[in-house]
Amino acid sequence: MENVHLAVDEDDLYSGYNDYNSTFDAEELENDIGFQQAVRTSHGRRPPMTAKFPGTAIGARTLASSIGARMPMASSMGRPMTGAVQDGAAARPMTAVRAAGYTSSLTRGSTFDPLGQSRGPAPPLESKSEDTPEEKIKLLEKKVKELIEESCMAHSMGASQLALEKAKEAGRKERALVRPKEETGNSDHINLDLTYSVLLNLANQYANSGMYPEALNSYQVIVKNKMFSNPGRLKVNMANIYFKQKNYPKAIKFYRMALDQIFNAHKEMRIKIMQNIGVVFVHMGQYTDAITSFEQIMSESPNIKTGFNLILCYYAIGDRERMKKAFQKLISVPLGIDDEDKYIPSNDDTSSNMVIEAIKNDKLHQMERDLKLLAEKYIMTAAKLIAPAIETSFATGFDWCVDMVKTSQYVELANDLEINKAITYLRQKDFNQAVETLKTFEKKDSRVKSAAATNLSFLYFLEKDYDQADRYADLAMNADRYNPAALINKGNTVFVKQDYEKAAEFYKESLRNDSSCTEALYNLGLTYKRLNRLEEALDCFLKLHAILRNSAQVMYQLAHLYELLEDPQQAIEWLMQVISVTPTDPHVLAKLGELHDGEGDKSQAFQYYSESFRYFPSNIDVIEWLGAYYIETQFCEKAIQYFERATLIQPTQVKWRLMVASCYRRSGNYQKALETYKDIHRKFPENLECLRFLVRLCTDMRLKEVSEYTTKLKKTEKMKEIKEQRIKSGREGSGRSRKDGRESRVGSADSSNSTKGERLSARMRSLPGSNEPYEASSPKELDASYVDPLGPQMERPKTGAKKRVEDDDFADEELGDDLLPE
Repeated sequence: MENVHLAVDEDDLYSGYNDYNSTFDAEELENDIGFQQAVRTSHGRRPPMTAKFPGTAIGARTLASSIGARMPMASSMGRPMTGAVQDGAAARPMTAVRAAGYTSSLTRGSTFDPLGQSRGPAPPLESKSEDTPEEKIKLLEKKVKELIEESCMAHSMGASQLALEKAKEAGRKERALVRPKEETGNSDHINLDLTYSVLLNLANQYANSGMYPEALNSYQVIVKNKMFSNPGRLKVNMANIYFKQKNYPKAIKFYRMALDQIFNAHKEMRIKIMQNIGVVFVHMGQYTDAITSFEQIMSESPNIKTGFNLILCYYAIGDRERMKKAFQKLISVPLGIDDEDKYIPSNDDTSSNMVIEAIKNDKLHQMERDLKLLAEKYIMTAAKLIAPAIETSFATGFDWCVDMVKTSQYVELANDLEINKAITYLRQKDFNQAVETLKTFEKKDSRVKSAAATNLSFLYFLEKDYDQADRYADLAMNADRYNPAALINKGNTVFVKQDYEKAAEFYKESLRNDSSCTEALYNLGLTYKRLNRLEEALDCFLKLHAILRNSAQVMYQLAHLYELLEDPQQAIEWLMQVISVTPTDPHVLAKLGELHDGEGDKSQAFQYYSESFRYFPSNIDVIEWLGAYYIETQFCEKAIQYFERATLIQPTQVKWRLMVASCYRRSGNYQKALETYKDIHRKFPENLECLRFLVRLCTDMRLKEVSEYTTKLKKTEKMKEIKEQRIKSGREGSGRSRKDGRESRVGSADSSNSTKGERLSARMRSLPGSNEPYEASSPKELDASYVDPLGPQMERPKTGAKKRVEDDDFADEELGDDLLPE
């Protein structure tokens, strides 16, 4: 160390740069005799060095062998070079560590750059080559995972076919990934999780698409492979498929196999599987085995659904006492939801109120409400089911259920059960008991009082006791002004009084309280229709059609409105939609025929009228149109069956019998026509139309009865003339009476007139009435006096009536002088 001379400077920036590991210490090599001897012996064999060491600004020195003398050379800094020996100074040892920023090559123009900034930016990283087998496998696995995710997403959006295609493609790519490894025997590197995911997704998509055999095969591949973990759970899926296929014994077998392979720690899953087993036993009719499963569940982990199923099984076997016990268990099942009071905000804490407002309608609270509603639905259904069975009478059983509910956590359901009791009375047609039951709610709280009054108003409305219906509708509205059913009842009572504007206001208020109230919207449309505000009515029914897509009543109202708006094409389109919902409605088919007939499309009209007649062969309008259609198309023999049916429906109307006889005459069957006319004359002896045809037919057929019918024709015509004169004089007399203020007349002349009037009145009473159909002399007069027993006829285009009038007479022939009355 005495040969090393270090210049110490307090401000040296590079102090510490020469610190190095002692292992690389070369300072003592100069004094190491053995090392120096080895250097001399090996150095002498080397060839002479010819390279020149670049000189500095001071000068250069030559390199000599170890034998020659060394020339001194100073550095440009004025200090000895490393490892050089100068005259009169000790040699400086060579060092193995170089300080940062220094270089052994003393090149000109070198700058001080300790951080290496002059070298520029680092070269970019080498990209991994995708041609290697490992990279190809990773990319293929990534693609398979993406296909599985796409398949699941497609199923969640309802695209089952797309989901199945993606699952199949994932399966194909996964097999292409695994096959090379299996062929080379390198099966240890197979990604079992990926294979499991592909097979499970494929099986699920097969099941979702209804391809149950393929789904079962895919599940079997997973279950039989021992390398997959927990394959026993998939037997539940297989059992579900067997259940859908109604293969109940196999479903139970697989459910039990799954139950055996699932550990007791998975309690919820075991409970669900046992519940499935009980449901399968119910479908098989083995209620005792189902009861065993349900009872085990109710003892371990009771829930609402299982309790309800247990009541159904007891009801099926008729066990009254166990039904009562099961009902008590059902109403005592804990729901595990918080009290509604926690959602009521307090007036003091603002931050707490904000939290309550945030969680009031969140998904958790909605789930709690849905669970409570489901529990109430099961309890109500169970009570209505077992009430007639657990006691000797229905009322006693219902009272027992009400008492049990009052002592449970569902106290609010007691009043609802009472109202259901009244509704059950209604279904049993016991209206008095229903009214008495509902009247007991008049002194209870407002909600129940409003519901009871609403039902009472509806009952009285059905009984057409509109005053009572109005009174209870007012009572229901006073108890709960926001009750839409009460407002509808009030609107109905006003509607029947023909106060349509006020009725519309009540229907509108009901819609403001409940925008989904379809009854109010329908009634509002009818009200606008009565007010002749057809566009507003159309708007109401279009809105209602958006809610009730398959309601035939709504679509028929739309068709009728378009007909009133003189748009028959739109009316036909809506009626076609009605037919798609109710294809056997004869009135809709007849309406379609009428609209097509109005448009001039006789063939379509005939098709729909024929369909209507097939489903309802007693519609006079349809029968008349079909008969007239066949007469118009010169197929009179086919029209006979329709007019004969009309004769059966309306036996007192002579025109149908005349039409039958006319059809026989037109078709050339004169003998049958004559018999028909004779039969008509026997039943309607004073019908002039029948007598004229009888005279004509007998003359053409040269029968002896011609004189007899001619005499009858003369007498009947005379009687008709007398009758018409008396009617005319009676009208003139009534006119004079009104003009004179109905003053009485006295005197002998008046007495003689009175006596004459009495004789005329007696004579009139002995004659048939003027409004009887067989007194008309022409079909037009017959139609005017026709009274349809099924109600007034709809206005429809006259299809064949005029033709019939023209053709039924012998228009082209004249009666001989010998046949005319004298």
